[in-house]
Amino acid sequence: MIKVFTSEQFRAWDTATIQQEPIASIDLMERACRAFTDWFIQNFTAHHKIAIVCGTGNNGGDGMGIARMLKEHGLFVKVFIHPGKKETLDYRINHQRLPANIPVTPLPEVIEPALFEKCSIVIDALWGTGFRGSLDSRSHQLISVLNSLPVIRVAVDVPSGLITDEPTPGLTFLADYTATFQSPKLAFVLPENESRVGQWTVVDIGLSQVYQNETITPYFIPTIKAIRKLIHPRKKFDHKGTFGHALIVSGSTGKTGAAVLSALACLRTGVGLLTVHTPGSGRVILQTAVPEAMVQSDKNPDAITSASVPTRVSAIGIGPGIGISPETVVAVTELLKSGQPMVLDADALNILSDQKLLHLVPPDSILTPHPKEFERLAGTWKNEYERLIKLQTLAKHLQSVIILKGAWSSIANPNGEVYFNPTGNPGMATAGSGDVLTGILTALRAQGYSAQETALIGVYLHGLAGDMAVREKTPPGLIARDLIDFLPMGWKRLL
Repeated sequence: MIKVFTSEQFRAWDTATIQQEPIASIDLMERACRAFTDWFIQNFTAHHKIAIVCGTGNNGGDGMGIARMLKEHGLFVKVFIHPGKKETLDYRINHQRLPANIPVTPLPEVIEPALFEKCSIVIDALWGTGFRGSLDSRSHQLISVLNSLPVIRVAVDVPSGLITDEPTPGLTFLADYTATFQSPKLAFVLPENESRVGQWTVVDIGLSQVYQNETITPYFIPTIKAIRKLIHPRKKFDHKGTFGHALIVSGSTGKTGAAVLSALACLRTGVGLLTVHTPGSGRVILQTAVPEAMVQSDKNPDAITSASVPTRVSAIGIGPGIGISPETVVAVTELLKSGQPMVLDADALNILSDQKLLHLVPPDSILTPHPKEFERLAGTWKNEYERLIKLQTLAKHLQSVIILKGAWSSIANPNGEVYFNPTGNPGMATAGSGDVLTGILTALRAQGYSAQETALIGVYLHGLAGDMAVREKTPPGLIARDLIDFLPMGWKRLL
């Protein structure tokens, strides 16, 4: 797992590295500059003319070191200095190390775009993770000009003006690319900062592994290696009973497709046995489209009105396409009262919020809301950080796992931990994608994975299948069935 630290923890990480290696602060800065430069050279051609805009703190020191190294590679580089209240020692050292053939221009009080007219890339090295507060008028004008230029904008570590672990109220540098040091920042995985951070990548600068291992944080990004470790290997004498019996309660008139998608995804995720409870009108459709599943027909042809749980069922998934008719509300309420942990999605979540039934959610369940469904469950928020707190609070209150779906889906556990899933793409924003996820999660839960393991593996696999499918189908051409088709390839990659 990749740990996501606060800005204060990042500063402590630098300090721990300096003390433990030991290494001088300026030499650690040199290492960071080299890592950024290596990344830059690999991603941008030498024909670009580069302006590096530096503050007078350590981020500005990074900019000075990067300017020197890019010049060593034969690139055209100009340095612009935005004066600050004080200069750090490492900034002064790297300023003195600049070769005479790099033009250095102190920025005037009034900044004109013409200053940068011959440059095709602007590298932002004004302020780093320590930035707090808001921009003064002169800094605001500078950032406004930089954001207006017809150039590629690249940020060193973080876009200047961005507060990495709390809301950013004001203007920031709008990076097209951000190369951040050692580990992602929390702000990078929150929707409100997408236009500020652009495409981001992590460059390794060799910070202390001991500090990383020993420092506690509630925020993580799963790696494929971490997900792989969670998967139970199959044994030679395993049989279908070994891999559980899942019940999916899904469908209503006009929405039998949701049941089909959930059922197929459940089977493709390795469940041993699957029963689908669906309205009477969906029986023939399901038995035709998914012959591997058993079908339990509701007495009502159009809606879910009751759902008996087969003996030895090991997981229940409820919600895709069920609607919110009064009869369905009664059926869902009775299933909740059974006390068996379940996967709750779509209209099951709407019933929870509309009927104020959250108190009936069995502990150790998994809820999968999209942002609007989550708002109905938890209330409104002013910013993404407040939403994150609401997510952690609700998971703790329900003693269940909540998956807040979207880019960097947030998986919150009752212990306060949040995992930001790295797989997936915009092509998955299509009807039925959530139904597929419900099937995946129900299958994993049926196979004996814990709620946390199920959420981590399931969301990662769902996104991984989407990433494989989009290479062939393109984002606009992706549909939910494509995710199911690529689940076997996703499993192959994980295994």
